[in-house]
Amino acid sequence: MNTRGTPLATVELVRAATWRSDFDLLDEIDWIRDALARKHYGRIDRKLVLRAIAAAAGKGFTTANVEELPFLDTPALRSAVRATQEAARRAVDFLTTEIGTPTAEALPYANQFAVVVELFRQVPRPTSAQYAAIRGWFWRTALTGYYDGWNSKKMAADMAAIHRFRDGARQIDIQCPPLSTRLWTADQYRRDSARTKALALMLAAAGPLDLRTGARIDSGRALAMTNDMQYHHFFPKAWLMRQEVSYEEANLLANIVMLTAISNQGVADYPPAAYLKDEIDFCGEAEMRRRLESLLVSPQAFDAAMQGDYKAFVAARAETLLAWANDLAGGQRPADEPSVDDPEVILRGETVEVVDTSTDD
Repeated sequence: MNTRGTPLATVELVRAATWRSDFDLLDEIDWIRDALARKHYGRIDRKLVLRAIAAAAGKGFTTANVEELPFLDTPALRSAVRATQEAARRAVDFLTTEIGTPTAEALPYANQFAVVVELFRQVPRPTSAQYAAIRGWFWRTALTGYYDGWNSKKMAADMAAIHRFRDGARQIDIQCPPLSTRLWTADQYRRDSARTKALALMLAAAGPLDLRTGARIDSGRALAMTNDMQYHHFFPKAWLMRQEVSYEEANLLANIVMLTAISNQGVADYPPAAYLKDEIDFCGEAEMRRRLESLLVSPQAFDAAMQGDYKAFVAARAETLLAWANDLAGGQRPADEPSVDDPEVILRGETVEVVDTSTDD
């Protein structure tokens, strides 16, 4: 009993209301999280798991739906928990293999997790066309910021879209704004922002090669977002600011590429025309263009970089990012994972906490 009158969160309130001598909802939620720990998704926020359980119980994602759980009998609650665990396993398999998110932290929006779980509960064995549709839904929602505010209206719309998809709809038809180059020319690089995480997933999905070595970059290490040295401003900020470019303009997402920490240190704050020429002298221009293509730097962007034209580089790079985003939103799979022989492959680290950022309360 809460004898001290401590304020209780939703999970604790529902736990108290559903508690039986042989059933503790908090233990059941942690049982699901423990089952996901082997895939580095073991510390998903408990409230997200609770939302998934409420959806599996036939209610929905909202807090009001969650608060209906105490009216279910214990067998029905156990059944919803078991269904959630099975669907969560499939959901994490999808996220790691079909999207390329090595940990829960790599998700642009934590709330996407609850929806993916319900998708795989209602469509447990998708066809290849359905997998493509789910991939397209993930990328559209991640890139356009659909989950910036996951309110009750959106939660209901998501559930309705899942039902239509289960019943034969070809797409998961939710209302997202169209993709545009402004996604990368109007937003700043900030390590933990959803926009930055979405870009990082895009870069990883292209199968990036290290600019200086040509080796496959370990996207798992980069996507953990624990070290800014895995990312590089193609036009270094320090150099741009010496050219009287503002910090905000220099820090645009369109100026970010994925790079190994060692190569990042080697590039330092030299302009692209300098550090690219040094590498071209070593590996040849054709090989450099191949590496740049894997980093989503087009020939037009390369030419602008060699001329020191930052504005032209940003414009060209944004067009390439948009083209790749459209491919992904159309269901394109990410590039294959690196092999175990790749020198960049490392052991993945421990999981990190992901919080529920929904606005419904």
